Amino acid sequence: MTEVLFYHLQNMALESVLPPLLEKTIERGWRAVVHTTSEERADALDAYLWTYRDDAFLPHATWRIEDASEQPILLTIDGHNPNRATVRFLIDSAPLPENPEAYERLVLVFDGDDGIALDAARSVWTECKARGFEVTYWQADERGRWQRRHQ
Repeated sequence: MTEVLFYHLQNMALESVLPPLLEKTIERGWRAVVHTTSEERADALDAYLWTYRDDAFLPHATWRIEDASEQPILLTIDGHNPNRATVRFLIDSAPLPENPEAYERLVLVFDGDDGIALDAARSVWTECKARGFEVTYWQADERGRWQRRHQ
């Protein structure tokens, strides 16, 4: 069954949250696709993931490269899954994929300070619950540690 995790960002940037989540994904031996809604955002994340920390390396690429199917992390702007990822990250209000059941895990990261993003996340939550997916809601505590909240 597909597990859907909702990460509610408040007073924090996606750039501080996404790399550690991707690191954990890779540590587990999973492939990931990160779905954003614009080429500019994908390009900015691509550049950022190369430099986010001096002592870390996240092997990744964008959908544009020839060997996209071989990449453990792929940044994309569409619903395709060329690297056969088992985890799909949805950022910037990217929509659910047409076949969410094809993934072990969907991770929706949304900006809780953005009303439109919050409404979109609520809509996806409702849809995922209706489809019978296991959904969990995560919010950072005052120290920045992720805590599972009951919904």
